[in-house]
Formats: sequence, C-alpha cells, structure tokens
Amino acid sequence: MTKNIIGRVVAVSISDRKGVKKANVTSVRLLEDHGIENDAHAGKWHRQVSLLAIESIAKIRNKGLDVSPGEFAENITTAGIRLWELPIGNCLKLGAEVVAEVTQIGKQCHNRCAIFHQVGDCVMPREGIFVRILQGGMIKPGDRIEFAEVPQSAELIQS
Repeated sequence: MTKNIIGRVVAVSISDRKGVKKANVTSVRLLEDHGIENDAHAGKWHRQVSLLAIESIAKIRNKGLDVSPGEFAENITTAGIRLWELPIGNCLKLGAEVVAEVTQIGKQCHNRCAIFHQVGDCVMPREGIFVRILQGGMIKPGDRIEFAEVPQSAELIQS
C-alpha cells in the first residue's frame, strides 16, 4: 500500500430529486465540472458531490438509529478519512481517475431532517463535505482515496 492512500470508498449513492435519501448503486460516473451523472445535485456549482465518512454515520448509529450509507443524502461514503478536517482547496483522487477539489465543509441545515428529529443530532451539517469534480471517471465501493495534485487543466475556485 502506498503512503498516499488515506481511505477508501464504502458506498456510492444517487437520487433523481433533491431532499431525499440516496440509493446505493454499484458504480457511478463522475463528469468533469458537473458531478455524478444522473444525480439531482450535479451541475455547474461548488457542491457537485457530497461525501460523508462511515465513521460519522457510526456516531448516529451509536445513538440508537439504524442508518446506512446514502441516508444522509451523501453521494460518496468513505472510510478512514476525517473529511471535515480537510482544508478547502485540497484535492482527492477517487479510484483510478477521478480528481475532486474540496469546496465546502459542512452545510447549514435550514429544516431539521428526520434524523435530527429522531436522535437530536445530524452529522452531515458538521462532518459532510462537498467537492467539485476536476477530472471525471468511474468509481465504485472499494476504490482507494488518496491525496492528489490539481490537474493542469483545472482551475481552483476562488472562495
């Protein structure tokens, strides 16, 4: 194993509407500067794809709620990475081809979700992250995640 490998993909999930749980699928195609093909959150903006760690999901499980990857509306569930500690602008390589730039840590939750109402907490607003796709490709559960350099063709978003 390379020292550069920092984690792995646990699940990939999509939905055709915003504001709903995402369904786990066997693989996804990520399109440059768009996001996941056929996902409602894809588009030309800074929150093209969302990521949440399985370790964050475990915090809610430990409070007694049976939750699984995709139920926080995250596209990619990871293992082995403290996502919320990654600096904005950091780049990750997902699988063999995909390069993503971290654009946002957490999000404001305007309407408390069902998970919050059931257990009094939700980790996505604090520990989920959002990325912009700099280089597209396919990813699937089991793929490695590592730090990456910014592809020469990509321009970083200025926040």
